[in-house]
Amino acid sequence: MEQPTSTTLTDQAPADPAADDALATQPVGYWSGLAHSAVTRHLRDALAGVDVTQPQYWVLNRVRYGPAAPTREELVAELTPLADGPQEISRAVDQLLHRGWISRDGQRFGLTDAGEAARARLRELVTGLRAEVHRGISDAEYVAALKVLRTMVANIEGARPV
Repeated sequence: MEQPTSTTLTDQAPADPAADDALATQPVGYWSGLAHSAVTRHLRDALAGVDVTQPQYWVLNRVRYGPAAPTREELVAELTPLADGPQEISRAVDQLLHRGWISRDGQRFGLTDAGEAARARLRELVTGLRAEVHRGISDAEYVAALKVLRTMVANIEGARPV
């Protein structure tokens, strides 16, 4: 079977995990969506095993690594695009306050010692999960895949990838 090129017009093949010879014509939306769902579910299941949500993990990291101690409004504005809904980040802030993992100084949030210890433990867990997901994939292959996806997004949105 002739492999399609960027100038070859082809009919789009249905998604078929067993059809390696037709992968170039299969829908990227199916495969990227499947990857997103599987990886997100795997991560959230692992975090749930230690009684943490993904939005809580995002908040801990943003509070730790942001350029300045954030306000609730800044956390919500920055992290809501990643979340399943606009209330998720504010809820995560409240949960982390209740746990004593973040503290408030006026309107700004910082990590407590317990919060930093939890963030470090979670980082270890997530690093292990990343290694599991990336097993058998070289860094070069991973970078190439992300560049392809980034270019596809840029093609649709009219911007050029950086």
